[in-house]
Amino acid sequence: MTADYQTYTLDWEGFALSITYCPDWSPSYREIYGSPMAHLEIRSIDSQPLPITETGYRSHFINAELIDAEGGPVAFARAWLDHDAQSPKWKAAKAGRQQLCLF
Repeated sequence: MTADYQTYTLDWEGFALSITYCPDWSPSYREIYGSPMAHLEIRSIDSQPLPITETGYRSHFINAELIDAEGGPVAFARAWLDHDAQSPKWKAAKAGRQQLCLF
């Protein structure tokens, strides 16, 4: 059986992102634990680093109820990015990208 994925786009702070989401990735997990396990993939279209990944790609397995509680996969991805964008490492990287180089 093949998992059914949904695809979304998100513009987050000027980064074009693709979000793929499967709300019930493993029927076996659902049968055993009583709730579905979701699979969320977040990709920067041009492979730019993001607060949640240095490669521009992140695959994440999570209880689907947590995705639903946040308002769906796009809202979850946005909240995750916004949260991790508060880290000193991301703030420094962002400042470095905005700095003009004279040489």
